Amino acid sequence: MWRLARSLRRSGSSWQLGGAAVARLTVAAGSPQPSGSPGGWYEWLAQSVPVHWAEDGLVALQAAAGLPWWAAIVCGGALLRSAVTLPLAAHQGRLLAKLENLQPEIKKLAEQLRYEVSVRGKQLGWSEKVARFHFKKNLRRIITELYIRDNCHPFKATLLVWVQIPMWVCVSLALRNCSVGALDSEVQEQFLTGGALWFTDLTAPDSTWIMPVSLGLLNLLIVEIFASQKLEASRFQKLATNFFRALSVVMIPIAATVPSSMALYWLSSSFMGLSHNLLLRSPTVRRLCCIPRTKSDSDTPYRDIVAALTTKYSFKK
Repeated sequence: MWRLARSLRRSGSSWQLGGAAVARLTVAAGSPQPSGSPGGWYEWLAQSVPVHWAEDGLVALQAAAGLPWWAAIVCGGALLRSAVTLPLAAHQGRLLAKLENLQPEIKKLAEQLRYEVSVRGKQLGWSEKVARFHFKKNLRRIITELYIRDNCHPFKATLLVWVQIPMWVCVSLALRNCSVGALDSEVQEQFLTGGALWFTDLTAPDSTWIMPVSLGLLNLLIVEIFASQKLEASRFQKLATNFFRALSVVMIPIAATVPSSMALYWLSSSFMGLSHNLLLRSPTVRRLCCIPRTKSDSDTPYRDIVAALTTKYSFKK
């Protein structure tokens, strides 16, 4: 049975791990690995239960649909994005809209609090440092109460990230296991001829670099679209934007060293992510998802994105 073959390793084979801050790990299959070594924890992760669930899901999808493996990988990524991350992205949009609508109220309350602290400080003889301490302390309390009232704590908006990243890692490792024969030699044989066009062998890296470069450009486009929406970005937001720009570039050589099956999944996943993000900018879709209207909302979001990118990079019309 193929499930019994999961613990086997082909002698001399190597594997790659792709992720947000991933470096290629190559470990000889027959060499002993201490429990605390990189090969030890990587092997543990690659053989974890969630990764096996992802493997079973991929095999079941391909068998049920009768699709070639390249199409099964693309469809599997699209299904996960649509069924799991799209609803979470809509939930994130509702939270962010509530937070944006709270800003005028927070600003007004902060001004009132500053006046009250100033008056109280003069009465009690507070120094400027003490007055600033009481102002910040009470402002934090007021903001927390507003978050609780409207059920929109910013941390809840990070749920999408905490679900999306582990899911992405598990599917990537499942495809890696299929590519190196860790799941089943029969599945690996199917991967050898399960590709299409220039990537007929899903177990080999894309030597043409078409998918890696396309992945990098697509991720850069996603970053720039998000950055174009920030009229007055904070210092942290600028640092985060530059970090993701650099990460998009770094992912190009990483995607060129992993099996084509993984690069194909990353590319299709990023494409679906971009499509869903653009979809959730539509006023009609936002109303259907019960996302509150905000001051920054536009009736022509796509035209605004193109105009912002055109202005930023001085594209000639």
